Amino acid sequence: MTWVLALRTLRFRRAAFAATFVAMFLGAAIVMACGGLLETGVRMVAPPHRLAGTPIVLAGQQTYGSGALSERRRLDAGLVQEVGAVPGVGAVIGDLSFPATLLDPAGRAVDSGTGGHGWGSAGLAPFTLTEGAAPRAGQLVLDGRLAAEARVSVGSGVRVVVRGTARAFTVSGLARPERPSDLRPGLFFADGEAQQLAGADGKLDALGVVPKDGADVAELARAVRRAVGDRAEVLTGERRGLAELPGVLAGRETVTILAAIFGSWAVLIVMFGVASTLGLSLQQRAREMALLRAIGATSRQVRRMIVGETAVLAVLATVWAVAPGFAVGRLLFGQLAEHGVVSEEIVFRQGWIPVSVGAFAAVAAAVGAALFAGRRAARTEPVAALAESAVQSRWLTASRLVLALFFLANGVTLAAVTATVMADGPTLASTAGPASVLFAIGLALLAPGITRAVVRAVGRPVRALTGLSGYLAVRNATTQHVRTAGAVAPIVLLVGIATGTLYMQSTEDAVSARSRAHGVLAEFALDSSTGGFAPGALGAVRALPGVAGASELVASSGFVDAAGGEAVELRGVSAEGVRQTVALDGLSGEIGELRGGTVALSERQAASFGVRIGDTLPMHFGDGAAAAPKVVATYAGSPQEEYLLLPADVLAPHTTAGLPTRILVRAADGPDDQLRTRLDELAAVTPGTTVVDGPTSAGADSRIQQILVSSNYTIVAMIVGYAAITVVNSLVAVTRRRQGEFGLQRLTGATRAQVLGMLGVEGLLVALVATVLGTLAAAATIVPYSLVKADSVLPRGPVGLYPAIVGGALVLIFGATLLPSWRGMRTPPVEAARPGG
Repeated sequence: MTWVLALRTLRFRRAAFAATFVAMFLGAAIVMACGGLLETGVRMVAPPHRLAGTPIVLAGQQTYGSGALSERRRLDAGLVQEVGAVPGVGAVIGDLSFPATLLDPAGRAVDSGTGGHGWGSAGLAPFTLTEGAAPRAGQLVLDGRLAAEARVSVGSGVRVVVRGTARAFTVSGLARPERPSDLRPGLFFADGEAQQLAGADGKLDALGVVPKDGADVAELARAVRRAVGDRAEVLTGERRGLAELPGVLAGRETVTILAAIFGSWAVLIVMFGVASTLGLSLQQRAREMALLRAIGATSRQVRRMIVGETAVLAVLATVWAVAPGFAVGRLLFGQLAEHGVVSEEIVFRQGWIPVSVGAFAAVAAAVGAALFAGRRAARTEPVAALAESAVQSRWLTASRLVLALFFLANGVTLAAVTATVMADGPTLASTAGPASVLFAIGLALLAPGITRAVVRAVGRPVRALTGLSGYLAVRNATTQHVRTAGAVAPIVLLVGIATGTLYMQSTEDAVSARSRAHGVLAEFALDSSTGGFAPGALGAVRALPGVAGASELVASSGFVDAAGGEAVELRGVSAEGVRQTVALDGLSGEIGELRGGTVALSERQAASFGVRIGDTLPMHFGDGAAAAPKVVATYAGSPQEEYLLLPADVLAPHTTAGLPTRILVRAADGPDDQLRTRLDELAAVTPGTTVVDGPTSAGADSRIQQILVSSNYTIVAMIVGYAAITVVNSLVAVTRRRQGEFGLQRLTGATRAQVLGMLGVEGLLVALVATVLGTLAAAATIVPYSLVKADSVLPRGPVGLYPAIVGGALVLIFGATLLPSWRGMRTPPVEAARPGG
């Protein structure tokens, strides 16, 4: 009987439950989207393209300890014979890939996304010859699409940029892949020549295993794993594509951490949003609950009815949220891929687990809110309930106070940990960010009492300035402070999250930009898109008139053994030009000795790793190779830009490109248009080379900064958008419920203008209370973060950002109250004033 009553209640109160349904629907979609990101990071799969022709692929282990390698780890060629001896293996095809760019007859790059390969690996895709013959030394086979674009044919002479040098080859044949839409064009060289061009020292990038006819692929994959042990990773199914994406696993930790952090934020915010919206709906139905109790309904029956209504709404909302949740998740993943956080080749996955978690979060939040908000209505004695249904004044309960103190205490704790324990670095936001969310929820739970106190404090001047409208507004806000607080709570969350997170990010941006500008002395930089610069390129740059110094620059990452395998950023530079192009304040030692097996690092890093000048620093490069360079210099460094300095010619061979991809240039007399012209002329005769500003090029290397910017702005925009929709839902629901009140006011002599004026003043009071509380919540994030990051309690960033956030909140408040009220006043006052009108 209780469930029948619940369904009938839903049927006849569609408008009253619309806001609650929307809050559940959007909340479930957001949580499902974050869950999809988490599942994508955990699974990290990519469909194979060049390796699609073999069901089993071997690649180098792309992990070191608990971290992921950022560069390709190659395989020993001896594995070809070992894997070929495994029973059931029909053939083993070795693959070697390296940057190679075809030039057209005019010397322009045809497609910088192509790669060079040995002809023996053509069977992996597979590629088949359509014309000509297999390549010999000095020859190559072209993908037919490239040949058409470059307007060459079999027998034509072509130039190809390999390892920074344009080399001449003859086209011996044309080939075509089975799935041309899935593959980037390729250049195929004789296998021995491909080894020389790649500089691979006899190693291979991957092995493709072709089973014998009738062999079971799964069983064969297990046998191959047993044979190779930890010397290679055996990939099957969609994971085969990872062998084509060196360093992609380095993005797994980033995606999973981001999804976990923002997913937990989302769950917390969604639970609060659903609870506040549902609680507001139940407050408006206090008289209905009282009447049910008065006619004999027990507390248990009322509670079951409330839970039943909520469960039906929650199930419907989560079912409807599945498709939008997948779409939002793909949108978020697309933003992360666009900003380089993760490869675009990775497949977004959102299976039943994130869907179930999103559904559970929405249902749990709704049912919990229903039990919490409906408990008082269900327990109150019938006569008392009828008396209290007109004006709700009791709001503070023991459970509400405990929850408020819990959230406030945790918010303060995170703020204190940020200011006193956390070091300046990429993990600083992990404690600073959630502080404002927790503090905002704690303040929102205490909003009824705070709202009443603030309204009483400002009541007299408001009445003096706004007349009758102000008098009515202050009286309503004072007597109906619980209802007013229901509108305040979601705006506190909106202002607190938006202000705290956006100013946290603007502070990070400002400090990092200042650090980069200070850390780079070079006015210009040359960038290569064809795989890197040949050794002679640096000498050509230094020979230009007006050049004070030039240095190669290689960016990678690695691990320091002395710090338990801690991941560190690595920069390869040239000893002859590093002093002129990179700021090294407080330099100790001899940076000019940065040659061979040597390293330079910041004083803070030296202290952390326990090394001094003259000591060796055990470490591993991004491809997993071990090294123990000697410390030859230390410098002051910057917490925002910390890295180990290594010789460029030592670091480059341990990167996937194999060459320096950037050259920093310092002008003799500051920024020089003539020098820029000379650099442009040099770039014009060096295929794939562009000239950019020095500080800009250094900023492009800051992968962590890029991740923070793209993730924060994208995911926080989603959460703030949800909070904004919750604000609109709550305010519209409150306003529509008050149409009878507005009708009575008009029957007693109030004009439309006076009623709208009253609502306008109420909106200002709501905005005042919410802005004060939201600003306090934001301070829990901004102040400790700015203290650590910028040594100031005030954040860095545009001054107009805060007024824009408050102004946006005002627009939401007035739009969600004045517009529905104005439309509702077209109803005659007598009809509006009737019960249920």
